[in-house]
Amino acid sequence: MLRTLDIRDMLIIDRLELTFQPGLNALTGETGAGKSILLDSLGFVLGWRGRAELVRKGADQGEVVAEFDLAEGHPAHAILAEAGLPGGNELILRRINTADGRKTAYVNDRRCSGEVLRQLSETLVELHGQHDDRGLLNPRGHMALLDEFGQLDAARATVRTAWSARQTAAKAVETAEGALAQLREEEDYLRHAVDEMRALSPQPGEEAELDARRRLMQASERIRSDIGRAAQALGTDGAEGAAGDALRWLEDAAQQAGGQLDGPIAAIGRALVELDEAARGVSDCLEALTFNPLELEETEERLFAIRALARKHDVAADDLGAFAADLEARLTALDSGESDMSALRGALQRAETEYRDAANVLSVARKEAAGRLDASVMAELAPLKMERAVFETTLTEASAGPSGIDEVAFRVATNPGAPSGPLAKIASGGELSRFLLALKVCLTGGASERVLIFDEIDRGVGGATADAVGRRLSQLAHSGQVLVVTHSPQVAALAGHHWRVEKRVEDGMTLSTVTPLSRDERVGEIARMLSGDTVTAQARAAAEALMAAG
Repeated sequence: MLRTLDIRDMLIIDRLELTFQPGLNALTGETGAGKSILLDSLGFVLGWRGRAELVRKGADQGEVVAEFDLAEGHPAHAILAEAGLPGGNELILRRINTADGRKTAYVNDRRCSGEVLRQLSETLVELHGQHDDRGLLNPRGHMALLDEFGQLDAARATVRTAWSARQTAAKAVETAEGALAQLREEEDYLRHAVDEMRALSPQPGEEAELDARRRLMQASERIRSDIGRAAQALGTDGAEGAAGDALRWLEDAAQQAGGQLDGPIAAIGRALVELDEAARGVSDCLEALTFNPLELEETEERLFAIRALARKHDVAADDLGAFAADLEARLTALDSGESDMSALRGALQRAETEYRDAANVLSVARKEAAGRLDASVMAELAPLKMERAVFETTLTEASAGPSGIDEVAFRVATNPGAPSGPLAKIASGGELSRFLLALKVCLTGGASERVLIFDEIDRGVGGATADAVGRRLSQLAHSGQVLVVTHSPQVAALAGHHWRVEKRVEDGMTLSTVTPLSRDERVGEIARMLSGDTVTAQARAAAEALMAAG
């Protein structure tokens, strides 16, 4: 519910504080008094697109503050939470417009973007009027309105899920077909390259190992003779033999040396262990340097073959193994491509069948809901003095999409035998207002979470028809808050709360004011609406009668 609206320095309003009430709130006044300015100001704080220049002449900035009460579960709570804005049962919107056009918005005293403001506004306020293109007159919204009336959220969600699955399956087929076509184009290359890789079978690190082995074999002839001489010098005919002899001689003499040879004997023993280890190492090296001359040739051939293959495919030698695995995988994908494509096409066919089944179920449900909506609207048109008019919700086949296979449109015929047409094009101003009101009564159903605003929706009607319009507005207001800008005394008389909008001139400046009316003041205002500037006793009596009938 809109609790308060505080406007400062906007257009011809210097300062205005309004406190609204639940139920039907009526705003009346002479043409040009400023009723539309109130809606412009409310639209400004809600982030709607409107007039470019709103700041009152001579003021540095204009400001509008709107305070709403939010019930538990109101959809605005989710938007606040997602935007990281303070929540609660009270929502205060404030928006400032400077004289140079800069706009700044706040939600519960926290700065916010215009996009968040507009998202909130869609949950807070719904505006209807003869030139309403935000709701009922917009054909793009008719499907959502019908689905809401028919309580088809679950069926629509099923269709949306099935559509998403179908799109995913279609994308998979498209991607696989493209990949398979590319593989077919390079089939000859793949098969030749895979054969080359299989024949050579390069291993990670093999190129470095072959290069090191080749270098060793090339150097072995140069170093082998020196290593051989070293082995001879270390062996039994060299240092090891001489040290062994010395050890035996000393051990024989040790008994007569009185222990003086114990240290030398131990040292020679250790030296013999080290000499033995050195001799074994040199011997192992000699053995490693012993090779078949053909081995060098074979090593060089494989090394050069690996390097040539790496250059051919522009990869590092150590990456040939991974490259070969990739080639194998692509060739496998090519060979199994038709089988895989068959599986993917089968999945797509199943997804299309599931989508079509879900869309058909939704379409049938929409047709049933359309019939109920048409009957409901027709029942509302009779009290609005349009009993001869025809309202029809049409469903035509449309391209498949996330919302199904239907295109929904509201069509009307205002006279018997006349062809039906789009709601916005066929009905006249007064007829359009009544169609909109009948639709809104049917679509709203229970309590509305949004404030409903009707801007001169009663224009072009009077008498009993205007009374019927007022009673439908009053009916809507029983389950929520309705604001109506009206020139109809019948509508104003049915309001639970009444404000008069007036324009005055002070010090050469035009200003607009809004005054809440007592019961006696309401009688006078409704009498003025009935008779004009001169309020007669008969007009006051008629006003009293209208209010009593309400």
